[in-house]
Amino acid sequence: MLKIEDLRVNYGYIQAIDGISFEVPEGKIVTLLGNNGAGKSTTLMSISGLVEKAGGTITFDGQNITRMRPEKIVHLGIAHVPEGRRIFPSLTVYENLVTGTLGNKKLTKKRQQELLEEQLVLFPRLRERLKQVGGSLSGGEQQMLAIARGLMMDPKMIMLDEPSLGLAPIVVEEIFDLIVRIREMGKTVLLIEQNASMALAIADYGYVLVNGVIHIEGSSKELLANDEVKKAYLGA
Repeated sequence: MLKIEDLRVNYGYIQAIDGISFEVPEGKIVTLLGNNGAGKSTTLMSISGLVEKAGGTITFDGQNITRMRPEKIVHLGIAHVPEGRRIFPSLTVYENLVTGTLGNKKLTKKRQQELLEEQLVLFPRLRERLKQVGGSLSGGEQQMLAIARGLMMDPKMIMLDEPSLGLAPIVVEEIFDLIVRIREMGKTVLLIEQNASMALAIADYGYVLVNGVIHIEGSSKELLANDEVKKAYLGA
């Protein structure tokens, strides 16, 4: 579904991404692992058209989106849930969810209602808080709202940037269970996560980024068994 070829991104004189290539097959969970500054978030922002590319090609669903404007990329079916949740704190949960539908102009009113109900089934805690403003929710609830808002556009692929960041362990488990359910709904997932053990437990395939370069890749089982990955990311 997504193909990255020789992607390069510079921030001034700093090379943030140095010629990476990878693929995300349809209906799979692919995770990008790496320490802070490895280039993971820059990769997602490149796909979304939010940063300028110095080189390379990005193809989504057979279409070249390398130089496409962000709003057009969204309309093709890519939802991006950025690090830090970025919900609208002064809007209610319901209003936050409705803003997600703006990413898909093809949605009918009936389909919007169906999507809303799907999210409230997937995230039952949000149903109880529909009239609350987003800023009053707990961190875990805000993360659920951010993911649900992304799903409200009925995307083909959803990109999640550090969904477990700053959350209690029991909430992290809940978030990862939800990501598996999203894949089971037929969505393709590109996941950035510092919690490597949790990410590899649910992913089909993974790539390890080091200083803007793909250092290791493999199936989740291969990466979990890799001595270098275990030492650097799994505390083994």
